[in-house]
Amino acid sequence: MREVQLGAHTVRSHGIMIARTHMHDWLILMLLLLIEAFLYEIHPFYRFVGKDMMSDLKYPLKSNTVPVWAVPIYSVLLPIAIFLIVYFRRRDVYDLHHAILGLVFSVLVTAVITDAIKDAVGRPRPDFFWRCFPDGKDVYDTLGNVVCHGDKIVIKEGHKSFPSGHTSWSFAGLGFLSLYLSGKIKVFDRRGHVAKLCLVFLPLLVASLVGVSRVDDYWHHWQDVFAGGLLGLTVATFCYLQFFPPPYHAEGWGPYAYFRELEESRSSTQAANAVNGCNVQAMEAQPQVDNAHDERSIHGCMGLTLARNSNTTLEEIESGRR
Repeated sequence: MREVQLGAHTVRSHGIMIARTHMHDWLILMLLLLIEAFLYEIHPFYRFVGKDMMSDLKYPLKSNTVPVWAVPIYSVLLPIAIFLIVYFRRRDVYDLHHAILGLVFSVLVTAVITDAIKDAVGRPRPDFFWRCFPDGKDVYDTLGNVVCHGDKIVIKEGHKSFPSGHTSWSFAGLGFLSLYLSGKIKVFDRRGHVAKLCLVFLPLLVASLVGVSRVDDYWHHWQDVFAGGLLGLTVATFCYLQFFPPPYHAEGWGPYAYFRELEESRSSTQAANAVNGCNVQAMEAQPQVDNAHDERSIHGCMGLTLARNSNTTLEEIESGRR
């Protein structure tokens, strides 16, 4: 029933108003972006790595199956493209704005948490040996800790294993998309359409395969991938529920702001109708009042005439008697 009014809130009609309302949210996103850049640049904690630990850190140094530049494309730009397709079909700027805002919040909050934990933990990657000793000649100090002589940037990245950034970003963006699709196609409408579930599971499958590739490339331990996926999916769920009802809700297909605007519009319409009704009743009652006033005036005149006639008759009777 409520979907009938979709199309009344477009970018042209309500876009500026919504942007002004959520200006502080976009400023917070800019702040998160600066924090993320800072956390990425600082050095992580260089924990102790002894010779007896190297047996689990001697995996070959390989390139990324999923390059870093591809992560924001499939986890941010791809969902935004789907949001735009939904917007051109439904013409609801509230849905478009809150979907993009929730998605970017999900990814940036996940990125900040991920890099903060990376820097604090400083866990070596499975290929740390070849990052630290590219020539294969390991050197240790008097305490038994490694003395790396490889490239500083490569060594720095070697201490950022836990949790997996690729995996957390993937589940933050694609997990949000999965929740969004769940609400839009009404997966939990109790009609038992399995095809809808397949469509919802597809983004999660892609995110899972990205996580598997991180283990296959020896850039992460399996614990790093598991923690990254759990982190990204949890943040995505919180961010989605900030703007949308749960997918199983009867109104899970739209954002909270749309239904709030709909209720306000309905209240304003009812108030306007009530005022118009009162005005119409007053206008209809006015002729009746005028008619009643005219009738009272006519009756009054008739009364005066009758009174005068009775007075004249009495005077004539008394004159005859005299």
